[in-house]
Amino acid sequence: MPSPLATAVSFIRFGRAPLFRVSCLLLLAVLLAACGPVRNPMAHWVPSPNYDQRRPVAIVIHFTDQGSVQESLHTLRTANSGGPVSAHYLIGSDGGIYQLVADDKRAWQAGPGHWGTITDLNSASIGIELDNNGHSPFAQAQIDSLLRLLADLTTRLHIPPTQIIGHEDLAPGRKDDPGPLFPWQRLAEAGFGLWPQGLLIDPPLGFDPWMALALVGYPLDDRPAAVRSFHHHFRGMDGDTLDAQDLRVLYALSCQLTGTKERVPVSTR
Repeated sequence: MPSPLATAVSFIRFGRAPLFRVSCLLLLAVLLAACGPVRNPMAHWVPSPNYDQRRPVAIVIHFTDQGSVQESLHTLRTANSGGPVSAHYLIGSDGGIYQLVADDKRAWQAGPGHWGTITDLNSASIGIELDNNGHSPFAQAQIDSLLRLLADLTTRLHIPPTQIIGHEDLAPGRKDDPGPLFPWQRLAEAGFGLWPQGLLIDPPLGFDPWMALALVGYPLDDRPAAVRSFHHHFRGMDGDTLDAQDLRVLYALSCQLTGTKERVPVSTR
């Protein structure tokens, strides 16, 4: 069967349609082409019903570091100093939720970096911006709305609730949002994000904190930067060296991620 575009061209070529009808046919062809699947002209199109939509597997939380929701909405629809940027959602300090990019589309929000084995976070995550300058506590109404949005996204898009991270977690040293003031523990109490459970105890002899940090997901290209991001997320403080409490936290997280108290990251050196 000829395509709508081919039919329209045929009508034009043989003079079988008035100008108005030709215009309508061409418009219809363009609309159908925009809605249809992207096809490679090198190949024969033999469609299969065995497919699904690409789905995000993580959620990345940011702060805007701007003066207002309106300023952030403008930036997220145009550009910042680094070029065009966007996010899927923006939440105001009053709890208002704005959506800028469809859930199944790739927003330009994460940039370079990786989390565990995920190397292209833009393609694999939903980005949520919070209207906050990074130096002030996050508003109660804002976090309430964030929790509602996280419940919706993790349920509807089947994103694992533990796969909720900060921008700085995937890009230590390059980004610092959402920063040490963000209430990760409150999110964990609501069932979102990774957080140490139970009594924190000293790890066994041979425990390797760097392997544990990598197991959690942190890139280790710049270890002091990774520790700073880890401190912001799990300790709510600054600092770029690991202390005894960090090792206890990392040991607990390692046990949770491996599912056992017996098999934990240990040094192979």
